[in-house]
Parts: sequence; structure tokens; C-alpha cells
Amino acid sequence: MKNLPRGTGLAGALIVLIIAASLISPHFLNPINILNVLRQVALYGILGIGMTFVILTKGIDLSVGSIVALVGVTGAVLMEQGMSIPLMVLICLSIGALVGCVNGFGVSYFRIPAFIMTLGCMVMVRGFALMIADGGTVNPGKLAESFFVLGGGYMLGVPTPIYVFAIVCIVAAVVLSFTPFGRAIYAVGSNEEAARLSGINVPLVIFSVYIICGVLAALSGLIFLSRLSVGDPNSGLGLELEAITIAVIGGTSLFGGEGTVLGTMGGAMVLAIIANILNLAGVSPFSQQVVKGAIIVLAVLLEAGRKPRK
Repeated sequence: MKNLPRGTGLAGALIVLIIAASLISPHFLNPINILNVLRQVALYGILGIGMTFVILTKGIDLSVGSIVALVGVTGAVLMEQGMSIPLMVLICLSIGALVGCVNGFGVSYFRIPAFIMTLGCMVMVRGFALMIADGGTVNPGKLAESFFVLGGGYMLGVPTPIYVFAIVCIVAAVVLSFTPFGRAIYAVGSNEEAARLSGINVPLVIFSVYIICGVLAALSGLIFLSRLSVGDPNSGLGLELEAITIAVIGGTSLFGGEGTVLGTMGGAMVLAIIANILNLAGVSPFSQQVVKGAIIVLAVLLEAGRKPRK
């Protein structure tokens, strides 16, 4: 089993899941349901890509769900006040970048453990979202068509978020595979001290991946706002779990330095199909959380078993 190419198990799992889903419910292969599954892949996969960048450096970002909430309520308030869509989008993406800067600065330059730093930001950012929304939801009214299409529209019969996810994946894959910055990310995750001795600015690399993660979380927040048409400060709860799950089951090593965008795409598909199967089977959302938690534990155990002992 250890000699199988990395990713073989994920591809096999996808095939098994698709066959099982089609046998469990005749509705799974319905074109409308398939599009819904792909929409879920896109919505959560964008977060997973951002988390992949962070985990590749042995980090973690628990604030992504709170960023989704803050961006949602901020965008709704700005639209409610009549701000133009391009400026609103720019401000919301900047919010994600700012939270990423705070996380990255604390982790890379102050050497605060990523879990503690991002946990603190998670609580603070969620608090800001609740303050802005005054504890309720913000309804900006009828969304402009140019913004609604981001999360709720279609192009050539395919949901727009799928195109956005494809663009994010292509850019991320190019950055990680064909740029010095991408090679530096893998080097830092593999051996931080060796990367430093080879001339890589380790703090800057770590700082940068948290900004990337924050911006992609903000992008997800905009898509959720476009999809739901309201800003909810309680949205995004547990999305950090979704993002970590997607990255880990997609083959991104929690030990750092190993993982691919293609694997994360596969992880998003696995999680979306499992969630769809559970929904079609009538499993309660609470039980679904148990399943997702079990998937993370299993993925980590498999990764730990695959990691060679020193």
C-alpha cells in the first residue's frame, strides 16, 4: 500500500463514493443534484485551497469561518448604504487580507503558535461581525445582477462558483508548481531551518500564506453573500473544519511540505459527495458532523502511519 502513488487512494475513494451514492439514491445522478454537488465543491474548495497554502508550511488557520461571516455582514452593510459593487468587493477582499496579515505577523514574526494566534483572531473577527450586524442579519435588499451572478448565477448552464473555483485552482497550481515562491513554501514546510540556511526569507513566506488564506476566505464570504442575499454574523460556523478536512483528505500533510492543489480539489469532491449522500439518506446535520470529524481523525491516522519513523 505504501508503494502506491500518492493520490491513488483518493481517486479510488471518489470512484467508490460515486458508485455507492448512485446505488443509495437514484437522485444522485440527477443533473440538478450533480450541479448542486459541484457548487458545494466550489464553495468549500476555495477555502480548502487557502488552507492548503497554510498547512504546507506546517500552519493552521482557524479564522476562515469568521472571515466569511465578517465579509458577509460588511458587504451587506456597504451595499445597503449604496456603495458600488466593485468598491465593496475590493473592501471585502482587503478585510480578508488584513486578517491574514494579523495572523501571519503573529505566527511568523512573533512566533506565536498558529493554533493560538488564529484561534484568537477567530473569536475577535466573529465579534466584529456580530457588532456590525448588531447580533442580527443584514438584508441589503435586491442584489445587483452583477453581484448576484457571483454566487447564484449560471454560465452556459454551469453555476458561476464553479468557474471561480477553477480559476483559483489554476492560479494556485501555477504558483505552487512553477514559481520560486511556491518552491519556497514547500521548502519551509519540509525543513524550516534548511530553508532559512538556503537563503529563503522564512518569516515572509509564512506571513504571505496567511494573507492568501485570508483573501480566499473573503472571496468565499462574497460568494456566500451573493448566494444567500443576506449578511449573517453566524454564518461560516465550522467552515474551518470543512477547509482542514478538505486539505487533509486531499493529501496535504499536517507535517508540512507535502500536498497539491489537485489533491485538495479531490478532497473537496470527496467531502461534497459524502455530505450529499448523507443528505439524500436523510441523516441529520448533527450526525453529519460526527462523520466529518471521523474523516479527519482517519485521514490524520493514515498520514501518521505513512510518515516514516525517524
